[in-house]
Amino acid sequence: MSSSTSSPSSTDLPLLAPAKLTRRLLGQELLLVLALSLGANALSALISFIGSLTAPAKLSSQTAQLNGSLAPGRPWLDLSWQLFGIATALVPVFLVAHLLLREGSSLRALGFDLTRRLNDFGKGFLIAAAIGGSGLMLYLGAHAAGVSLTVVPSSLPDVWWRIPVLVLSAAQNAVVEEVIVVGYLLRRLDQLGWSWPAAMATSALLRGSYHLYQGVGGFVGNVVMGLIFCLLYRRWRRVAPLAIAHTLIDTVAFVGYVLLAGHVSWLPT
Repeated sequence: MSSSTSSPSSTDLPLLAPAKLTRRLLGQELLLVLALSLGANALSALISFIGSLTAPAKLSSQTAQLNGSLAPGRPWLDLSWQLFGIATALVPVFLVAHLLLREGSSLRALGFDLTRRLNDFGKGFLIAAAIGGSGLMLYLGAHAAGVSLTVVPSSLPDVWWRIPVLVLSAAQNAVVEEVIVVGYLLRRLDQLGWSWPAAMATSALLRGSYHLYQGVGGFVGNVVMGLIFCLLYRRWRRVAPLAIAHTLIDTVAFVGYVLLAGHVSWLPT
């Protein structure tokens, strides 16, 4: 004999009201996002830098590999791992997008959209041209002074997908860094009541810290780049041109190394 009443299904149960975004919740959220992304990278880079400093060899004779093979001698498996790594590295950006949506906002609030494509690309090219060359000179000077490791932007095998993967890697780096360490971080610090100078310094120091694995030159150069990017973001309120500039800078560095390494005397290899 069946009962005349039935228990409510899970779809009939009321959802809990969203929690109010208090300073404590915002702070916890920020720490979790950083722990899953660039904050963890910063700690990893610090450990790597300490290892390099305490190694018997001098810094300039050690190497920092950026894009290496993940399955040597097996190009298709290597390609699969490369694409997997690029895709999973973008997950924190999707998390930030989700968190912004839950507060009634979106990535558009950070200026990461396609509404001003031509303007963003124009600004991105100008930033890349201004910063790219000075960044290279700083690296070469730091390497000559013995305070920077030899940065190897690519040690991928000479296969058909090498250049496309390097471009995708450059774009992934740019999107993750600019969305999280500029747009999202500065937004949350502002909501937490931080002053603009303190927030800018925090963003720039975080950017420098996760490049410490490259040595002192990588740290200083990226702190300076971080300060410039924060000032531009404050002026434009858009992450998109910064991400475009960063993509161009890294693409030139990655692909340029492939084309020039071993062919010019001034480039450390």
